[in-house]
Formats: sequence, structure tokens, C-alpha cells
Amino acid sequence: MTPSIHTRRSFLKVSSALAGSVPILSTSLLQAQSDKAAAPLIAYVGTYTSPLQNMRDTQVDLPPGNGRGIHLFLVDRASGAMTPCGLHEMGTSPSALAFNEARTHLYSANETERVGNDEAGTVSAFAINPDDGKLRLLNTVSSGGKGPAHLSVHPSGRFVLVANYFGGSVAVLPILPDGSLGAATDVKKDAGKVGPTTATNAPPGSFAFSGHDQAHAHMIEADPSGRFVLHVDLGLDRIYVWKFDDKKGVLTPNNPPSISLPPGDGPRHFHFHPNGRWLYSLQEEGSTIVLFDYDSPNGRLASRQTISSLPPGFAGSNFCSGILVSADGRFVYAGNRLHDSIGIFSVGETGDLTFVGDEWTRGNYPRSFSFDPTGQFLYSCNQRGDNIAVFRVDQESGSMIFTGHYTPIGNPSSIVFLDLAKHG
Repeated sequence: MTPSIHTRRSFLKVSSALAGSVPILSTSLLQAQSDKAAAPLIAYVGTYTSPLQNMRDTQVDLPPGNGRGIHLFLVDRASGAMTPCGLHEMGTSPSALAFNEARTHLYSANETERVGNDEAGTVSAFAINPDDGKLRLLNTVSSGGKGPAHLSVHPSGRFVLVANYFGGSVAVLPILPDGSLGAATDVKKDAGKVGPTTATNAPPGSFAFSGHDQAHAHMIEADPSGRFVLHVDLGLDRIYVWKFDDKKGVLTPNNPPSISLPPGDGPRHFHFHPNGRWLYSLQEEGSTIVLFDYDSPNGRLASRQTISSLPPGFAGSNFCSGILVSADGRFVYAGNRLHDSIGIFSVGETGDLTFVGDEWTRGNYPRSFSFDPTGQFLYSCNQRGDNIAVFRVDQESGSMIFTGHYTPIGNPSSIVFLDLAKHG
């Protein structure tokens, strides 16, 4: 790559100023710095797929899907626009993605109920090429239950945590020295009374019903310290808290072992505030956000505020999806499906939320959304709309402005980013 005009001028100025006093920076060093600054930003998108032709003999149990696996995109840092730059084909619906902390490996939860004779979903491990971000499959292991819908990497970097939605279970998978995965060190199956089919806090006229037929573990993640692991069960209307042994990879019930949400509301996803003292839980069928105070030394939750994820006056059915707290902790964003919006809330001094507004997602059924590494752009994965819409985020007001950029992609489910300037 040839250095830019700006780089050459800067080099000449530095050369003149320092000539005769200190050694001049080598052109190779300046070239390396320039190349690093121009390194690509890669987006990885997990999708819902149909079984590949060469996999049909293994009896992959999946509904039809329009995606083709994990899709790679080159992201324009200035505009937020995405250009296809790769594909790792998978016929097992890699619907959830997570990096290890160093971003040298990517893990996918493959949301199927059966592969061959194994009545469980799978989790795949990939090595990432540091030059171009391409993926190389290391291995695939059982998720310990049917339909894994979410996964995360424990802060220790030694385990992947996975929530099996249709299996009503959570599992701990060890990360081996080469980044591949071992067999589960622990599997816990949720049990208890299933909530009612009508949510306590449903909007007027709502017929929203999704998961109150059995236990449905929907999300799992460690708290910031890594000492405790939390997971939600939508069907049982509970958030579970586990003590975690990060040497053995074993979950032990905390005291108390769980906390209840209003019957039928269906906790789906949660996100910790950057201060680690507040947790925001999003309920799929109740269309609410609940603020919990989090006692980090003891791993205990205490609810303090409940607010609708929808604009005032809304009536009818809605299914919530994902929830994110901005990196600066000033705003919370909540996804609404059927209403097809992202609700925007300001965070008060004590963590309480105030509705600011909402933004149409420009596509049907926003399953999840993510910020780019700078927080300047938000990407909405519009699952049934078969597209990802890009929004610029106003850092002061929290508002979202549509950039005009649509990315066509079949049934997008999740999106994560790799900045090769930092991690390449």
C-alpha cells in the first residue's frame, strides 16, 4: 500500500525538524502505522438457515431460513455502510455469536433441536484470521440442550456459557488451549411452574404469546466480576443467579437461587449498566423493562422500577427482543417486534429510566441490534425483513437517525464487530 499524501507531508515535516538531532523514523515504520490505521472493520452476522444439501443426510432439524450461515461484511467507518466480504456456510442456524476477549476466536450457538441422533443443538468454535477476519472452523460440540439461542464467553476466558431455549437448560463448555471447545463441564435444567399465557403487564389488547408452554432459557451471561452467572427463563418468568467455579466450570445455586418477574411477562434479555450496580431486564411478552439494583458481593437482585418498552398510549401485541446500555451509561435501548421499533430511554442519576422516544427499524421483526465499536452507529437485524438497517446515534440526545443504508441478508439474527486495527 502506498502511503497517503498526508502521511508523506507529515513525514517530510518530521524529517526536517529532526534532521541532525535524532534518527528519522523509518519509512517502514510509518508504513506499518498507516496500514494499521486503514485496517478494516469487519461485521459478522449470524442468520437462520436451512440445512445445506450435504447435511441433509444428518437430519438437521430446522425450519426454513433465508440465511446461509455466518456472513462477513466490510464496514465503512465514516458512513456505517456494509459491503459483503465473505461467508462461512452453515446449515445449522448460527443465530448467536460471541468473541473471546482477545477477539482471536468466534463462537456460534447453532439453533437446531437435533443433528443426526443427538437431540440437542450445537456450538461451533472458529479461529479468526488476523489479516482479513476470515473464519476457520475448529470444532463443533453439543450445546447440552435443544435450540441454543444465546451464548457468551465467561470473563475468565476459559468457558463458553450457552442457553438452550427449547431445552430449558444452560450449559458450560470449556475453551481448550487452541480455542476449540470441549464437552460440557456442567448442564443445569430449569424446573418450576410455567407462567400464564397472558402477561401481567401486557399492553391493552395484546395477544402476545410465545414461550409460556414450558421452560425456555433465553440468555446467559456472567456478572462483571465473573463470580456469578445469571440466566433468564422466559417460560418460568425467572432470573436465575449461580455461583461460578471458574476453575472447574461448575454452576452452584446462589442464595436465593432466582428472582421472579410478574407472571407471564417473560424475561428475555438483560444488560448490566457500566457501573455494575444496575441491571436492566427486558420482558418479551409484557413489553417492559425492569431496573434491578445488583448487590455484586452477594449476587442478589432487587427490582426498583418497571417501565414500558413502548411509547405511551400503545395498544395491541408486541414482542420485545434485545436490550443494550450505551457504553457511557447514559441511555438504554430496547427492541420491539411487531411495533418494529427501538425504544430509547435516558438513565437518571439513580439508574431510573425515562422514555425519550423511539425509532422505526426500517424492517420487520428486529431480533437484535448492536453498536459498532465507536458507539456512533447502531445496526438493527430485521429478521423477517431480511435486512440490516444502519442508524447514526446522537451521543448527546441518544436519538437514532437512519443513514439510508440497508444491507440485504436472509433472516439476520445477531451482529458483532471486529476492528482489525486493534485486534488484527
